[in-house]
Amino acid sequence: MKKIELYQIDAFTDQLFGGNPACVVPLESWLPDSLLLKITNENAVPETAFFVPEGEAFSLRWFTPEHEMDLCGHATLATAHVLKTLLNYPNDKIIFNSKSGPLEVKIVDEQYTLNFPSRKPEPAVLPEIISKSLNKQPKEVLKSRDYMLVYDNEQDIRDLVPDREILNQINLEPGGIIITAKGDKVDFVSRFFVPQASIFEDPVTGSAHCSLIPYWAEKLAKTEMSALQLSDRIGKLQCINAGDRVLISGTAKTYSAGFFFID
Repeated sequence: MKKIELYQIDAFTDQLFGGNPACVVPLESWLPDSLLLKITNENAVPETAFFVPEGEAFSLRWFTPEHEMDLCGHATLATAHVLKTLLNYPNDKIIFNSKSGPLEVKIVDEQYTLNFPSRKPEPAVLPEIISKSLNKQPKEVLKSRDYMLVYDNEQDIRDLVPDREILNQINLEPGGIIITAKGDKVDFVSRFFVPQASIFEDPVTGSAHCSLIPYWAEKLAKTEMSALQLSDRIGKLQCINAGDRVLISGTAKTYSAGFFFID
């Protein structure tokens, strides 16, 4: 019987039960992928991050209950939070090696800044099945990894109710559907939906901001922006457009720390 540490963190929030929950699992070496997916399913949160020391950096992978992801913001922030506040990592800069290349996290006081690749979305045609699922049509459609649907105002984002039964007829793995608009009290707002996923609406999606930031930086003629993800849990993000990179900042709260056991 092997004993493994497990932490649950609420990311992109300054209060418990806000933001997006992620589980973080430190490993000495990689377990089989099938076992990583079973652990993720048992955790039953949007994503679980697993990391392994790799020289002065860490190898980092992210899993949803359905599959491995190529990039995840909130679970990266959660992992940095675990390393810094619970595992006493001494430096204020952490390098994670991932499927999306090296990812840097800088820590100032209690704020974590993720340095992620920019994924500028391009104009696209909205698939008919997505259009049928929407109670209001967007004014603009773009795509990078995810489809991005732009609306007139924040209330449109709050009021949108996608038909999950219709959307579950398509598979956008590993992407999803971003809906976004200019914010009332912040620069922009968004929500994020994943067809066929056990968690249909992701509470806060850091990776989606790799597309949101370059789009809104151009539209608003701004480099630095504030953002909210308007899920029930609410996510707060500070954003900087930096050319081929984006900087996404937020805070985190520790919910639980413990162990699990595997044979």
